[in-house]
Amino acid sequence: MKKLHLAILQNEVKDDHALWISACQERQNQMEWEVVDITRADWLSGVDWSKFDGILATPPAFTMPFKTLFDERVQILHKALEIPVYPSLDEILIYENKKYLSYWLEAKQIPHPKTWVFYHEKEALEFLTNAEMPIVGKTNIGASGRGISILKSKAEAIDYVKNTFSGKGVARDLTPKWRRKGFAKRVIKKLLRPSEFKAKLQQYQSQRADVQKDFVIFQEFIPHSFEWRCVRIGDSFFAHKKIVKGEKASGSLIKGYDNPPLSLMDFLRKVTEPFHFWSQAVDIFETEDGRYLVNEMQCIFGQSDPYQMLVDGEPGRYVYTDGEWVFEPGDFNRHESFLLRVNHFIDILTKHTKRLEHEGTVRV
Repeated sequence: MKKLHLAILQNEVKDDHALWISACQERQNQMEWEVVDITRADWLSGVDWSKFDGILATPPAFTMPFKTLFDERVQILHKALEIPVYPSLDEILIYENKKYLSYWLEAKQIPHPKTWVFYHEKEALEFLTNAEMPIVGKTNIGASGRGISILKSKAEAIDYVKNTFSGKGVARDLTPKWRRKGFAKRVIKKLLRPSEFKAKLQQYQSQRADVQKDFVIFQEFIPHSFEWRCVRIGDSFFAHKKIVKGEKASGSLIKGYDNPPLSLMDFLRKVTEPFHFWSQAVDIFETEDGRYLVNEMQCIFGQSDPYQMLVDGEPGRYVYTDGEWVFEPGDFNRHESFLLRVNHFIDILTKHTKRLEHEGTVRV
């Protein structure tokens, strides 16, 4: 069979797609690829999309204008031009869109903290008269805990609403994560490369200007000391704990590698299997009475350790075989799990190509 020809989509952030390239290089005997800047005005007419067997996507997570751009253009590529895309279109649409995710979870009847989206200031203020405190305010876009506000009193929540609808807006915390491992090294690297440093400053400026002014998102506060970071890529399942630091687990980078309960794996499979969600990090609260609630779902996510799960101290993955969970030890998260994604997409495209070849033979 001929080599697969893939397009790797570049978004507005330089090198945000670099891990796709690193992973593809390990499978270059089976595939070739091109990087396509999907933000350009000639993104559609300037590219021969018919030559691509599939698309590898890194949806942006910084500003809503570029998130909207990316979603719209990927929909055209997938639906109008019928090019397979990975992660799937539905996974991309719910990524970094907390409004859309809340609607989707409610429609699919997936357990999650109660969430309310208000486009009218009066309605939001009326809601707060009887709302339980604390309550969580969220911006629609914002990873690693950015854009999350724990509102402890009604007065604080009312100010949050009024600031939003007055035009001041709700801004995200854009303070550099200087406590993160390797922060100083990253700063020095950027300073030694003026073009990268300038690009990073422009990114911060764009994020600072992208304030939320037209709606508020409130979420029920769930007391927790950790949340489960559950990952599914293809048929590989992983989980570890994200430990709360301050008031948030997201962005703390403090991990707990306890053996995850198999009931958690069952829940993760239930949330992903029916919808063909093959590239997902699902952040899950475990309540005091033992229920699991989906907090966030992300098709692209960070990875600070070389593994996503330890079972009895050994890195590996779970697979679901013949109705049972089987642990397989090994190194499955190379290139921050992007190699696992590439391997899975190759399997999907190979089966797709064989099916088309068979259908073509039958038609003849």
